[in-house]
Amino acid sequence: MTPFVSELIGTSVLISFGTSVVANVLLDKTKGNNAGLIVITFGWAIGVFVGVFISADDSGAHLNPAVSIGLAVAGKFPWEDVPGFVLAQFLGAFIGSTITYLIYKDHFSATKDPSLKLAVFCNTPAISKPFNNLITETLATFIFILSILFIQKGEMKLGALDALPVALLVLGIGLSMGGPTGYAINPARDLGPRIMHAILPIPQKGENGWGYAPIPVVGPVLGAILAGLLFPLL
Repeated sequence: MTPFVSELIGTSVLISFGTSVVANVLLDKTKGNNAGLIVITFGWAIGVFVGVFISADDSGAHLNPAVSIGLAVAGKFPWEDVPGFVLAQFLGAFIGSTITYLIYKDHFSATKDPSLKLAVFCNTPAISKPFNNLITETLATFIFILSILFIQKGEMKLGALDALPVALLVLGIGLSMGGPTGYAINPARDLGPRIMHAILPIPQKGENGWGYAPIPVVGPVLGAILAGLLFPLL
């Protein structure tokens, strides 16, 4: 695969796993209804594992504009390749969230609460305080990207399990830092599915939450830049 196709497919798989586990937990009449945050964090972590496993050899498995930007700031990835990777990641997010819609179409219809339908696609804060929400996303992404840079530096050789460290990292961030904002830590993960929520014919879907939409984009980008700047100094 070309790096572009690799990032597109890897991100599609990541987002389809992630948004689908949220749908399974939140939407009415599913087998996993009300299973809770731990199920969601494990579902996202498995999505990361599979997405990284698929795309690592061909693109390095960024699957996240914050990763591409953080690596570029740290001098580990060429800036001229960032736009193409980001485009592939957003296209992958469109595809992945559409897959979730098709799988859970009947359950979107069965669910009356529009906020639950929106939560399948994108993040909403538990307590809406924009500045604090921005700090949360910035710090969580800073830790995420800095950890990835150290994982990359360590060059762990785990064979078929090379994708495991990043998956466990995402699991840990979700379990520990996911409470306030839902831990987007990935602009494509939030904005891509949010756009699809606006486009797809979801019945009685309500508002799209555009007022909050900049935070899961700006916060992860800021965190990635900070991590990329700090890493060479450590």
